[in-house]
Amino acid sequence: MKNFLAFMEKYFPDGNPKEGYNLYAYTVAQVLKIVLEQCKGNFSRDNIMAQANNLKDIEVPTLLPGIRVNTSPTNHHPLQQLQLQRIEGPGWLRFGEVIQGANL
Repeated sequence: MKNFLAFMEKYFPDGNPKEGYNLYAYTVAQVLKIVLEQCKGNFSRDNIMAQANNLKDIEVPTLLPGIRVNTSPTNHHPLQQLQLQRIEGPGWLRFGEVIQGANL
């Protein structure tokens, strides 16, 4: 979150870091960065699609611990895990283990 807050301060100082869309966009951009790094300079459409369809256990710092991004040529749903949370005191408290969803 420190990197996200530093990014917001530097590149979008008028933006609200508590706005969910800003965090979502930052998270998606982090995954896109990984896809482009996997391209190793070959930015053809075919290679970008091949890399985007081959994300394996990618950890993104803005996701909860244990939540990983995975894709395949037949499964384009990058998030298939969740963890339950409840409001407790001033914030959210995670409980239980990370739950693996179905591969749609």
